[in-house]
This record gives sequence, C-alpha cells and structure tokens, in this order.
Amino acid sequence: MAPPQSGGGAEAGDLLETGLLAAAAVKEKAAPGAVKTTTSTSGRLADGDEDEGAAATSSSRVRLGARLAAAQLQEVFLGTRLFPLFSAVPLAVAAQHLRLGRAWVFVFSLIGLAPLAERVSFLSEHIAETAGPTAGGILNATCGNVPELIIALFALHKEKMEILKWSLLGSILSNLLLVLGSSLLCGGLANTGKERPLDRRQADVSIGLLMLGVLCHILPLLSKYTSGTGDSISSSGSVLELSRLSAIVMLAAYFGGLVFQLKTHRQIFEQEDSSESSSTSSDDGGSSVIGFASAVIWLIGMTVVIAVLSNYVVTTIEEASESLGIPLRFISIILLPIVGNAAEHAGAIIFAFKNKIDITLGIALGSATQISLLVVPIILIVSWVNGIPMDLDLNLLETGSLVMTVFTTAFTLQDDKWHYLKGFNLTLCYIVIAVCFFTIKALPTPKKVHA
Repeated sequence: MAPPQSGGGAEAGDLLETGLLAAAAVKEKAAPGAVKTTTSTSGRLADGDEDEGAAATSSSRVRLGARLAAAQLQEVFLGTRLFPLFSAVPLAVAAQHLRLGRAWVFVFSLIGLAPLAERVSFLSEHIAETAGPTAGGILNATCGNVPELIIALFALHKEKMEILKWSLLGSILSNLLLVLGSSLLCGGLANTGKERPLDRRQADVSIGLLMLGVLCHILPLLSKYTSGTGDSISSSGSVLELSRLSAIVMLAAYFGGLVFQLKTHRQIFEQEDSSESSSTSSDDGGSSVIGFASAVIWLIGMTVVIAVLSNYVVTTIEEASESLGIPLRFISIILLPIVGNAAEHAGAIIFAFKNKIDITLGIALGSATQISLLVVPIILIVSWVNGIPMDLDLNLLETGSLVMTVFTTAFTLQDDKWHYLKGFNLTLCYIVIAVCFFTIKALPTPKKVHA
C-alpha cells in the first residue's frame, strides 16, 4: 500500500517510440512519392528503383529500431548505480553449470538479485503511471515484492518450510525496522529542524492491518501451549486448521484495505500523493525512452531472471550456510530480505532526504503490510491446495520479534512528529534482532504435520 514513486517517464517513452515510428512512416511515404514524380516525368519506372526504395526504407526502420533498443538498454542497465552488480548474474549461471561450489552459486545469485529487484521497481513505476497515484503505488509495491514472492514459492515447492517462513518474516522486519529506520535517520539528519509533519492517517491504517497479521501469527503459537494444559485440542491439527482459516481472514482484511484506500476514503491517500507525484515528475524531467509496452516486456524478462536466481538461492542456501559458517536462520531472516528490499530501501531513503516523509512511510509500511496480509496467506493457500502442510506458527523467538517490531513501529509513529532519533532507535532494534539470530546456531527440527 505504498504511495507512488512515479517519474513521468512512461509518457515520454511512449511519445519517443511514437515519434520514431512516425519518422519511419514518413520516410516510407516519401520514397514512393519520389518514385511517382519520376514516373510522371519519364513515364517509366525501373524495377531496380523500387527495390532500392524498399531497401532504403527497411534499412531506415532497422536503424531507428536499433537506436531505440540501444537507448532502452542503456537506461535499464546503466541507469542505476547498482549496474556493476549485474555481472554477478552470468557468474551465478556459470558457477552453477561449471559446478564451482554451492557457496559461489549462492553468493553470486544473492548479489545478482539486488540490481534486478531495483530495476523491477523502476520498471513498475513506468507501468504504474497509467493507473493513477494510489493504485500505481500499490502496483509498485506489488512489483517490489516480486523477489520475496518468487523465493517463497520455490521454497514451498522444495518443502523448505523454515526458510519460507523466515524469509517472509525477515521481509516484514526489514521494511519496518531497517528501511523505515534508516530512512528516518538519514532524512532527519538531512532536514534537521525542517521536518515536515507526517500524515498519521495513512500510518494508522497500515499499523492496524499489521496488528491483525500479528494476531494471526500469535494464536497458532498459543494453541500449541493450550494443548499442553489438558484442553481437548489436537495441537498439530488445530494449528494447521487455524492457520488456514486465518489466511482467509488476512486476505479479506487486505482487500478490505484496498477498498478503503482506492474507493471509500481515497481522498485521504491521494491528497498528498498528487502534489508529490507531480513534483517527482518534474524532478525526473520526463526524458525516459521506455514506454508502457517496453516496460511490460522488460519487467517480464527481469522476472524470469529473478526466478532463475531465486531457484539457485533456495537450492544452495543450506550448503552455503555450512560452507560459509553463517547460521541458516540469519541468512533467511536478515540477508535475503535485505537483497529483496533493495528497491524499497533506496527509494525510501531518497524520499526521506527530500523531506517527503509520507511517501517514505507508504513504501515501508505498504510493503510490510502487503507481505503480511497478501503474500503470506497466498503462499499458505497454495500449500493447502497442493497438500503441503504449512501453518502460521513462526516459533516463539520469531513471533516475539515480529510482535515487538510492530509495536515499536506503532509507538514510533504515534504522533505527527519525526526526527533522526526515531530512525536511529528503529535501526538499532534491527541490529539487535540480527545479532540475536546470528548467535543462535542450533536449530531444532520441527515435526512435519500432514494435511
């Protein structure tokens, strides 16, 4: 439920593509006209002249197409400061096929996911511009969560439930503590004494939805301990059934929030969006060469590459953990989400530097809400359909971390004031959680529950 990060580039890209095609059409029409003039004066037209005119037209259109493709390649791959990391993508593929070691495949795949995630967010901005500010922001947040969703689906397919739950949990923790905290910290230092008041109405909606998500994770955990007090509750069956019913409730809550945001109370969310999106468009200058159709094609291609690297990550993460000496829980909860949230992290800090705190809040809270109430229940329902046992029980330590994270964020945003100290506290909370999961190396193997 993030506000838009629009740049006004899609319209410029469409105009540029239209202009190039129009120029090719004009040249195509000019050649027959010249031929007709020659025919009227001489009364004869050689077949060779027709072939030369067609060849010239075809050559001109090829040159224009090549020029447009080169411009788009330059903007997509060289238009980000992370472009040197693209070299990790072919290295990951080479390491996989040459069998250089699971650790190398994992490291290269993890590095390659960072620029791909940032470019997916960039391309989604061009697509989102046609949908309006609020709807475009939701679409942008959805595309920004593509890496997390793909990794979760591969982990589900391979029935690596711990990695699946940890990666989704880490995504929520990263958005609420690291992305939001570092944004408030950097933005507060850059705008000390000039902080604009934040709009608590947007934050309250997201926090309320996140509270519901927390409750849906707490109850399956508590139901296990209820069975140990003598109550007639089957622990394994009740947790699974409760989790599946909770997933339906979570989806209903998320789509209810969409109706609230896009229909009944859209003025709350678009009042600030319209001015911010227009100023952002003027900042970018509208010089993009990527139109709507091109952005869709590039987005599909990037998603395919992300799927390949995500498969490598899920396949090699356990052996890489042993080889590198890093706890699997730390990699899943901390490292994977940091890479997957690269786009949100960069965008949120940039807008905080510009003192546009409402957009920063929308990016961090919107992405966390979408993971909690959309991605998690969708994955659980997919597992339900495929007969794979998955519940919402994250274990005691993980659930406690999630509860404290949401409550800490809620207390941080309880008023309309913000400064660097609030961001500093959130960032320190994330560091404490990261240290906690890094020091815990032993992992008890949970019993599988069959559907």
